[in-house]
Amino acid sequence: MTARDQLSPAAALLGRASGPGEAPSPAWREQPGSPGPLVLRWLREAADAGVAALQAATLATVDEEGAPDARVLVLRDVSPDGAAWSFATDSGSTKGRQLAARPAAALTLHWPEQARQVRVRGEVAAGTRDDAAAEFRTRSPAARIAAHTGHQSEPLASDQAYRQAAEAARRLVAADPDAVPPGHTVYTLHAREVEFWQGAPDRFHQRLHYHRTADGWDARRLWP
Repeated sequence: MTARDQLSPAAALLGRASGPGEAPSPAWREQPGSPGPLVLRWLREAADAGVAALQAATLATVDEEGAPDARVLVLRDVSPDGAAWSFATDSGSTKGRQLAARPAAALTLHWPEQARQVRVRGEVAAGTRDDAAAEFRTRSPAARIAAHTGHQSEPLASDQAYRQAAEAARRLVAADPDAVPPGHTVYTLHAREVEFWQGAPDRFHQRLHYHRTADGWDARRLWP
């Protein structure tokens, strides 16, 4: 019996050989002075290539005991220099409470179709109510209803309780489409590090790491 024969069903599935996607080449023709131009270029190339869930990002925070926590959310914006990364959530949610206690986070974008990954780390700041209102107006009716349904991360007693809250939210949005939930907050992750990872079928992966300094950005290649 081989070692692979002894793998659990899950380990066997996870261990299947799979290509890292169709890697655009070259990963970067140059190293811009800030990560922003490369972020915008990769976003544009991903959009042109029809990458699914282009805006889906994994946000990692820590809880009151210092244990890591992570979830996928929607990345809303990136500043032209790549220094500010914006997302929105309810301040009363688990991640909202964690950010209030420890305002630092890591954020990851992963586009397997292009074998690309972008990693960001830094401090997080909450925006104003005007910021929240402006962002909320860009949302679809369904997204507004979901936000008004509320109770994010709280225990759910029954499906009926959820349906009733959702119906109340639908009526509220129909009556006042621009009403913003009290806890709706736009957060900005102010990056101190931005890293670009480009996979390759021959596993000659490439990494470009930006570190923010008092004088700007320091860029360097990293070993895969």
